[in-house]
Amino acid sequence: MGTPLGDFVRARRDSVQPESLGLPDHGRRRSPGLRRSDLAGRAGISVEYLTRIEQGRDRHPSVAVVNALADGLGLDLAERDHLRYLAKISGGECVGHTRPAPPSREVRPSVLRTLRLLEPGIALVTNRMGDVLARTSAFDAVTSGTGLLDSDTPNLTRYVFTDPRARSFFADWDDVADERAFDLWLGPSLDSYEWFTAELAPVAGPDLTRRLHRHVVPQRGDLRLRHPSGRELRLVRETLDLSADAQQLVVLLPADEATDQAVEELRRPAHGGLRAIS
Repeated sequence: MGTPLGDFVRARRDSVQPESLGLPDHGRRRSPGLRRSDLAGRAGISVEYLTRIEQGRDRHPSVAVVNALADGLGLDLAERDHLRYLAKISGGECVGHTRPAPPSREVRPSVLRTLRLLEPGIALVTNRMGDVLARTSAFDAVTSGTGLLDSDTPNLTRYVFTDPRARSFFADWDDVADERAFDLWLGPSLDSYEWFTAELAPVAGPDLTRRLHRHVVPQRGDLRLRHPSGRELRLVRETLDLSADAQQLVVLLPADEATDQAVEELRRPAHGGLRAIS
């Protein structure tokens, strides 16, 4: 049985072109990307050891080996962080319970006060699972009619993968789906990840499972939305990690004047305030 670490190393090895790392082209290959011998040589480890890591038979590589693999694969900073995180959970440092529990939905009062100060802007508190824990009235306005907030416990990840309206609402649905799947690896705990994926995978199908095992670190550019009213929105995302709570405060800022005007038009009918879900 493989591990998240082994899956990621193998996926990245398959995606790297040898010439991009200055390696000679040895002609036709049975599989794309680097050979195991190429990566093992660059990382200074044996092919046998690399095979054990990729197949999940070695779950405790040292920090030096993990860093050497990152160097050998030519990973960028975000990919290196992900590799270190996967080495941690694959090695058993995040030990799950027999009956995993969902993450807490409570938001600290001081965080709610901070969110209230952001009115009339578009903002929400969420976690890596995608739970929408609190939001401003402007977030309600921007997502009105999309189905995202129809549930008593709205969840971005579930919406993206199970609601057909999401493919119309998110202009770059594939990119958003990549982000949602990737963030599941960085969930509040390994327990929560196991709980959520067990619940979601049967209804989300291969669109989710394929992305989970690709381990592609998303770029997270501007968020482009197609509102059901016909308005097109382009939003810049600014994210503040609330690490103590395993949550995030996300602020969505209009990227251009047209979006600013469209958001103002969508907000006019709404005179509510902060929405919080516990």
